[in-house]
Amino acid sequence: MRAVSLHGPGSGPGSGIPGYIAVSPRPLDTFRILFVCTGNVCRGPIAERLTRHELHVRLSGAAAGRILVESAGTWGHEGAPMEAHAATVLGEYGVDSGDFAGRELLDEHVVDADLVLTATLDHRAQVISMGHAAGLRTFTLKEFTRLVRRIDPSTLPDPRDGGHVTERARALVRAAAALRGWLLASTPEADEVDDPYGAPIGMFRNCGEEIFDALDPVVTALTGVHRG
Repeated sequence: MRAVSLHGPGSGPGSGIPGYIAVSPRPLDTFRILFVCTGNVCRGPIAERLTRHELHVRLSGAAAGRILVESAGTWGHEGAPMEAHAATVLGEYGVDSGDFAGRELLDEHVVDADLVLTATLDHRAQVISMGHAAGLRTFTLKEFTRLVRRIDPSTLPDPRDGGHVTERARALVRAAAALRGWLLASTPEADEVDDPYGAPIGMFRNCGEEIFDALDPVVTALTGVHRG
């Protein structure tokens, strides 16, 4: 694993170590969401594109560009196109699936992310094992949804009161992390989204619906705007 520094290039302890990555602190005016699955051709792309679409539907102007959404896979097919059935499902939601290329999960993806949402508990464990203080900002998607449903939105910063949507997003992640040990799933499987890779289109539609239903309360909590 490559070491990661939050100091500037050429500064800080370890800057002379071969393979050392110097990474600037994440800018406070943006908030980056990273979806993680296995191959980054099915679940991750669906979640990424659905989230981008919903954010742009609910936010406008500069606020819409402050939440950045990406995806990667623990065994990501680097440069691979989205699975055809996944693209079909996105089209049925009115969401663009073009210009997608799969990515393998790298250290810098985790470092850059303010919130990591994974398909399964195993993916979550793999992200956390990479280090980079990822534990408090890494959840399975359905786990995060479950926790978000229990957070009082009135306790979060309201962008309409002069704040930024990024402040609200960071507060939401902190609140969810604080609740995690107190609110447990009925079964571990309840926090996971199964992989439809290689399955018929019906399984992809079920997967898309499962992801969409999990994302709706998350995007509402992030933006403070309900789906119209």
